[in-house]
Amino acid sequence: MARGVGVCHPRLVRDTTVDGVQDASPAGRADPVYLDGASTLPLHPAARETLLAALDRGYADPRRLHRAGRDARLLLDNARAVIAECLDARPDEIGFTGSGTDAVHLGLLGLVRARRGDGTAPFGIAHAPVEHSSVLQAARWLPDAPHALLEVDRTGRVDPDQVSAAARDAGVAVVALQAANQEIGTRQPVDELDLPAGVPLFVDAAAAVGHDLLPRRWDALAASAHKWGGPAGVGVLALRRGIRWTRPFPGEDGLDGDGFVNVPAALAAAAALQAVQTNQVEVAARQHALVDRLRTRIAALPDVEVVGHPTERLPHLVTFSCLYVAGDELVTALDRSGFAVASGSACTASTLEPSHVLAAIGALTHGNVRVSLTAQTTEADVDDFCAAVAATLERLREGVL
Repeated sequence: MARGVGVCHPRLVRDTTVDGVQDASPAGRADPVYLDGASTLPLHPAARETLLAALDRGYADPRRLHRAGRDARLLLDNARAVIAECLDARPDEIGFTGSGTDAVHLGLLGLVRARRGDGTAPFGIAHAPVEHSSVLQAARWLPDAPHALLEVDRTGRVDPDQVSAAARDAGVAVVALQAANQEIGTRQPVDELDLPAGVPLFVDAAAAVGHDLLPRRWDALAASAHKWGGPAGVGVLALRRGIRWTRPFPGEDGLDGDGFVNVPAALAAAAALQAVQTNQVEVAARQHALVDRLRTRIAALPDVEVVGHPTERLPHLVTFSCLYVAGDELVTALDRSGFAVASGSACTASTLEPSHVLAAIGALTHGNVRVSLTAQTTEADVDDFCAAVAATLERLREGVL
């Protein structure tokens, strides 16, 4: 075992009990069921093994010419090659950033800056209101630009014809459209777009990479390694050769983020993605069936609405909203029952704003729960969870909890 791996200082370990009682599921489970894979996944075994091995060899600056630097550069080049193969790209089209958000900002704003040229032309971004907050932040960072806000239907999908029409506006520099939504799972019709020459397509694929087939068509793409079982702190920016892009922030040339590239983490991210893609189709088929089962049972509960597209969706994610309960209370109660889920509702720990995705599709923004399966989720897990939701809703609505 590597020195120090798996050992925690006792003062850094905190009690995980609630009110002095260790959490346990009503079914008597020894361990809670993790149903928040869309937020982040545990480190994949392939990533862990690769990371530990690479820590002793990939510590040096890959830009240096000495032996240690050349070793690190070899590992980094290998990581680019593996990620490129997984994304159907070229190794020189791949950059590593500090997060998926960094990749979005670097890629999207770089496309706008390239179109702006000397910085005086007010080119903006055409995007949907359900895009990840990093895309919305990038648009707000260009307050003088004439951004085009695309409409979505009740399932969160855009109209390809409307997107194509918006892209022909003289003020649009780039179209930003996610592969699939991170909150409700709805896939976007990316491959159906007909964009004019000179207007690149930026695809945020963070929610889809490692889980679903990716759009064939994109000019720039962003992803985040911890979403597929890689280490946190590794984002991926892919940019097709020949696409005009200018680095939007101070820094060195190239697609990599600012500062020192974490070579071991990048290699571990590549190992994880390569591993999950080997059985991605099989896992996705199993998850689709489980989510269908979950959607049917949850939709049958009183005053509960399942949101998102019923078929054009990610295989592992489903979101529902419940009347007469608060999302944070529901999530906390389910956690005490042994089920870890997320909520896109208002009044979370980090924001008092309601979910912009749910608001955009006209769904209830309170009493919301997002369930996202892992590759290990079983039918029994889903059945037990549905039973826990029914019992928890009844108790919350009666004021018992």
